[in-house]
Amino acid sequence: MRSASSRMGSRPLPRWLEWARKLQSISQTGLTYAKDPYDLERYRAIRELAAEIMAEHSGVEPEYVRSLFEREAGHATPKVDVRAAVFRGETVLLVRERSDGGWTLPGGWADPGEPPSEAAAREVLEESGHSVRITRLLAVLDRDSHPHPPLPYHVYKLFFEGELVREGELPQNTETDEVGFFPEHDLPPLSLTRVTPGQMGRLFELHRHPELPADFD
Repeated sequence: MRSASSRMGSRPLPRWLEWARKLQSISQTGLTYAKDPYDLERYRAIRELAAEIMAEHSGVEPEYVRSLFEREAGHATPKVDVRAAVFRGETVLLVRERSDGGWTLPGGWADPGEPPSEAAAREVLEESGHSVRITRLLAVLDRDSHPHPPLPYHVYKLFFEGELVREGELPQNTETDEVGFFPEHDLPPLSLTRVTPGQMGRLFELHRHPELPADFD
């Protein structure tokens, strides 16, 4: 089977982002395991260099990038973003993000100690008010292999299919301000940080063909 990337399109990472991420990863892992004070000092210097590179090329304040990196601890690993595609007939559930005004499948970062399917169902409830049952895994994607705007982090995206159990009302929350069901060929403007048109098209295809295996990069 062809990879999801070949179907959905991809673009290479900017080299500066690749360099900054690698330096941050080396620094974070080094600060986790190093004991010698001189080694620790060098790893902090590497983290500072990574923050300067990212700030210089992204146009944000170095203090902001530095604070992002300093919050990361332990062995460096990709973050996990979970999303739920909840279909009703020929439409899919989308929520509108307050941060950029774009629409997306309900989802967010997975929390430690929480199975990813439970995290996806929780995100649907918190962001839309609807209760769902997760029925299957649709795709496991490397965010960098798809045309999303760049992030400081390396991210794996897990897309699940959800079955609507009970419809509710949009709860008060800080992330989403509208909810609706939309057909494949009349989607609202998407939050490209979270989901792309190519991914949405593929998820509809996987929904229509439940015999197909999950996509992966």
